[in-house]
Amino acid sequence: MFLNSIYTFLFLLLILFSCSSKEEFFENAICIENINTIDPLEGLKEKQTVVLKDGKIFKIEHKKNIVLSKKNTIIDGTNKYLIPGLWDTHVHYDYIKELTPIMSSLFLKYGVTSVRDTGGKINIVKKCKDHSIANPTLAPRIFMAGPLLDGISNVYDGSDARHPELSVALNSKEQITNQIQYLEKMGVDFLKAYEMLTPEQFKHIIKIANQKGLKVTGHVPLSMDVISASNAGLHSMEHIRNLDLSCASNSQELLRERRALLKNTIHSHGGELRLNIHNAQQKKAIANYDDTKADSILTILKENDTWQIPTLALNTFFSRRYFEKKEWQSSYSALPDSIANYWQNRSKALTQIKASDFRKEYDEWHIKMVKKIYDKGIPIMAGTDTPIAYLTPGLSLHEELAALAETGIPILEVLKTATTNPAKYFNLEKELGQIKETMWADLLILNANPLKNIENTKKINTVIKQGKIYK
Repeated sequence: MFLNSIYTFLFLLLILFSCSSKEEFFENAICIENINTIDPLEGLKEKQTVVLKDGKIFKIEHKKNIVLSKKNTIIDGTNKYLIPGLWDTHVHYDYIKELTPIMSSLFLKYGVTSVRDTGGKINIVKKCKDHSIANPTLAPRIFMAGPLLDGISNVYDGSDARHPELSVALNSKEQITNQIQYLEKMGVDFLKAYEMLTPEQFKHIIKIANQKGLKVTGHVPLSMDVISASNAGLHSMEHIRNLDLSCASNSQELLRERRALLKNTIHSHGGELRLNIHNAQQKKAIANYDDTKADSILTILKENDTWQIPTLALNTFFSRRYFEKKEWQSSYSALPDSIANYWQNRSKALTQIKASDFRKEYDEWHIKMVKKIYDKGIPIMAGTDTPIAYLTPGLSLHEELAALAETGIPILEVLKTATTNPAKYFNLEKELGQIKETMWADLLILNANPLKNIENTKKINTVIKQGKIYK
């Protein structure tokens, strides 16, 4: 009886060992073995095996629970880190025509697998989006707004190199309705409102957008304050633009002044008028900044779920001075020669220009405000405004993540701004933004842990776009 028990135990042990050591083969799949995964919601998990199949994440297991057959296509993930593909939620494919054809490849080079185009001629951006849809492993996913919806006079009217034709000037509710109907037919994913709109025009855009199920992002119109724009239904704000004007103790006085300057704009150039208003009011606003008032405004933005895209690297241009870095200037070599030479010369010239005392103060205000926005619980998305301000497509997203981390936002939370948050914004949280089975295989393999240093997001070993491997 005793011997029978021993034999039975040994037999069961043999079966258990045989089962546990059975090799698994995944046909037409890619297996990443022994890698440390960093899911933005679940954090770090060590020594995982991740199987990719048909462009999606097919299976995730701890290494000890799965034995891969040597017949598999295997990537050794030892001492490497897997994160979701990154988003840049503020780009302009149509800003510099010479860059348009290469922007998608640059985004993928730097691990940006999804982008949100926030303004450009619809026929240009739609062409890029259609190419992405037809070739999902060769280009980032593109979500587009079409042209900026602006008032009279529109800022980006094509009058000069600083103001390419990115916007449409709208002068009536009928024009607004017709424009939105046209953009809907062209397949836009959201709309972008701009600074020269009247309150009535702005509210009409929101009304028609709501009827069509489209989110509206944008700049708070200069004719309005942040609270009125948020209460009207603005879903997200770009650059935290004009928030400073509303956080001043004299905000109502500033609003009256702006409205007076905006009268009879039909004979003014929108870009110059906007610049003049900003120059006249930003110093006054910062000098009269009211922290209590700012807190009450952020509370309303939180209640209204008005998301923020701070473009912090851009807003702190002269403080962080990314254009001085050798790594940054060397990235220009991937650009067309005419653009590379111009950016190189401009970057070198800028290194000789010191930031004014106000510019330093204004940059610091942006850094502190972004942390206040995060502390208030308002959702943030990482965006850059590339290729404006010599921001190299793709690389600029990593600069934005570093800037967000410097505010004091925890690194895992910073990663959410470029992964889970944008996916949620577009109701794609079941498809993108995490490392989970059945989600699209948009992934980055990094050579170092980004949770220890956010700069490690630039240490890219492999980019994976919908299951396709790019070394």
